[in-house]
Amino acid sequence: MRLSVPKTATQQNSLLQHWPSAFLFGVVFAASLFGIWSRPVGFLASVWPANALMLVVLLRLPNARHWSGWTAGAAAFMAADLLTGAELLKAAILNAANLVSVGAAYLVLARQPTEMIRLRKPVSMLYVVLAATIGGGAAGILGGIANIWIFQGKLLSGFVFWWITEVVNYVAILPIFLSAPSFRKLWRLLGSRAWFIRRDDLLPALAVALSCGVALLVGGPGAIAFPILALLWCGLVYPVFLTAILTLSCSLLALTFLSSGYLSGYTTGFDNFAVISIRLGTCVIAIAPIMLAIVMRNHNELLARLRYISTHDSLTGIGNRAAFLDNAGRMLSEAPHPSAVMMIDVDHFKAINDTHGHASGDEVLREIARRIRACLRSTDQFGRMGGEEFAVFLGRCQPSTAQEIAERIRASVAMRPVVIRGEIPVPVTVSVGLSFSDEACGRCLDTLLIKADSALYAGKERGRNRVEIAG
Repeated sequence: MRLSVPKTATQQNSLLQHWPSAFLFGVVFAASLFGIWSRPVGFLASVWPANALMLVVLLRLPNARHWSGWTAGAAAFMAADLLTGAELLKAAILNAANLVSVGAAYLVLARQPTEMIRLRKPVSMLYVVLAATIGGGAAGILGGIANIWIFQGKLLSGFVFWWITEVVNYVAILPIFLSAPSFRKLWRLLGSRAWFIRRDDLLPALAVALSCGVALLVGGPGAIAFPILALLWCGLVYPVFLTAILTLSCSLLALTFLSSGYLSGYTTGFDNFAVISIRLGTCVIAIAPIMLAIVMRNHNELLARLRYISTHDSLTGIGNRAAFLDNAGRMLSEAPHPSAVMMIDVDHFKAINDTHGHASGDEVLREIARRIRACLRSTDQFGRMGGEEFAVFLGRCQPSTAQEIAERIRASVAMRPVVIRGEIPVPVTVSVGLSFSDEACGRCLDTLLIKADSALYAGKERGRNRVEIAG
């Protein structure tokens, strides 16, 4: 009987290092077969995703960037061509152009920071276009030579054809995979309700589908521009990843029907110049919606940061006075009785500032805010009213429950000292004033705050470190 020997750490590390190369081989091989399938008679492939996908794997999987990854990519290119009946010399020349193209584009993007590569900056798409242009130009040089040797064509026409074709494929394919979330993040997203799409959000996608249908019905070279308005709408509404998916779908549809001659309106297909023109038009259509989506995401993120700054206290991170009054007032007007309001004040806070300095006082306030937040429910409103004073709104809360929460806050703060500067324990306590909504005060937040504030100062006069209920 032969016992299995556990894999050593070295063997496991070797597997971890080489699986990206195997993954790269599979991706490039499958993409190459798809590109060969899309190849029209007498032309090179109209849709060639293999180069762009190889570049994506190299950029997103660092372990694939070694010699083994490049070797796997080259082997996948050759295997796909030879398997479909290509001659060895022809396959070697064409795939050398593919590798040179990927290498040139890689040199442009690999030097950029992760935020740029993942299309999180407004200028990210410009670098993608630059990489596509340089990568396409590198392929065009060898493509022009191949056009003479293999297709008995001209150097310039071969260069232009390869260049434009590579640019179109890079621009159409790179954004979707560079902006795609990681598998782990995507799995978490699908497992939550964050993926849920509102009915109104489906309208841009439906507009894209409708415009593509109209393009197929009308036909002709101009039909490739029909989806552009719908795609721009997607860029305004959808995130970059989803916009890139829809843009890629439209580009692939246009290029696939181009290869079959369907968009020409006649069965003889296009001449070389018409094919180049339509491919370049497809590239331009792919750029605009994605750039708009990137700009909109940065715009929305900036608005979110400004909104956060305007509604949160910069010291403690909790709601500021304006946000508390707005949120608590809205909850009070919507929630039925009973509700409760607390005013909380740090006892002898001036003495802490005078003894230990204002920086230490800030540490104390941050820790007290953290302890108070830990005692509250997720629906409760909590804000800093100014200085060492905090306020809490408890919606749909019985008086007995509100008293328990207030006492829990007081005990949590007084339970242990706050350690400042990492070594100095400072005993702290708070006084709490508590008021309840009733028919007399109605739904007026100001009245509840005044009553809670009066109770707070009554508690301070009676010795501090206590909960005082408004009469």
